[in-house]
Amino acid sequence: MQIANRLKRIPPYLFMELRNKINKAKAEGIDVISLAVGDPVEPTPQPVIDALNRSAAEAANHRYPTDEEKGMFAFRRAVADWYSARYNTDLDPEREVLGLIGSKEGCHHFILAVANPGDTVLMTDPGYPAYRASILMAEAEPYNVPITVDNGFLPRLADIPSDVAKRSTAMFLNYPNNPTGAIATPEFFAEVVEFSKTHGIAICHDNPYSEIVFDDTEPLSFLSTPGAIDVGVELNSLSKPFNMTGWRIGMATGNQELISGIAQVKENTDSGVFNAIQYAGIAALSKCQHNIGQMLQIYTRRREKILNTFKEVVPASYAPPKGTFYLWLPTPNEMNSIDFATFIFERAAVVITAGSAYGEFGEGYFRVALTVPDARLEEALDRIRQALG
Repeated sequence: MQIANRLKRIPPYLFMELRNKINKAKAEGIDVISLAVGDPVEPTPQPVIDALNRSAAEAANHRYPTDEEKGMFAFRRAVADWYSARYNTDLDPEREVLGLIGSKEGCHHFILAVANPGDTVLMTDPGYPAYRASILMAEAEPYNVPITVDNGFLPRLADIPSDVAKRSTAMFLNYPNNPTGAIATPEFFAEVVEFSKTHGIAICHDNPYSEIVFDDTEPLSFLSTPGAIDVGVELNSLSKPFNMTGWRIGMATGNQELISGIAQVKENTDSGVFNAIQYAGIAALSKCQHNIGQMLQIYTRRREKILNTFKEVVPASYAPPKGTFYLWLPTPNEMNSIDFATFIFERAAVVITAGSAYGEFGEGYFRVALTVPDARLEEALDRIRQALG
């Protein structure tokens, strides 16, 4: 039996490998604490759950989703209203908003909509591994654009070789950035728009961490940038701001032609999001903005605990970027990323993510998530202190 060659080019998904590693250790009776995966443990806000319960009880919602390939209009209108209130960005809910089964799906469908086999697609290094997988599944070619601490983990667009830019059809960006936590600036997004127009490159700004920003940083949408809607789309998700990772609901917004292309891929791939979950999404967007502030207080507290711990055991003058619920930290004594992650796992039974899993320029860093209960985080940090003491 033959397996498609495209799958042979895709490395194993990072978090599946982590899950297998954790399960094996647990089967051996080891109490493992994972700081590796960004999955909020706090409950989904009650108004969202109530909306789901009401909608799930209605027989009309048990059929195929309304306007299945786009998402029901009421949900798309709620997205447009949220973008207007949050980012002062006007969107046409009919043509510039599309419901998604989470933003990860949107990344995949975006590439299938814009890239032909052999096309070059730009992505940052380090970067979210799913971008590379989607590019390879479309039989396009990923091109790594370095992002480093000296430029605030923003790509230097002018350094992309002109021949590479000329043959590129699309680019993935993600700010606040996973894994580095870096945030973009309006000036950088303006550069992106100009770069896109100059080279005819479709931009996909993946923005699921838009609300997870610290130190009084204002949330930022790429679509707030003049001209951005002419060149790209922005993906977002209800997973992070409203503790809804398992619900699988998000949105694509922006350029009408790109939204139409993504919708065409979707209508030939899936049948949309269960209506009851879309009604729950409307409740999240319209009634649960307070949840974001509450979660930021929790993440700020955990962030400080982790920073203080590593400053205590690995003295460094490193100021972390201001976004996402991750911390991207340098390994001690320039230790290899995988070696350090292995050391922490074997000595402390704590899982952290090696920076090299996100690309060549992730070497020398590791990532930890703030999405664990406080008591387990305290236990993990105590173990790390002992391992590094």
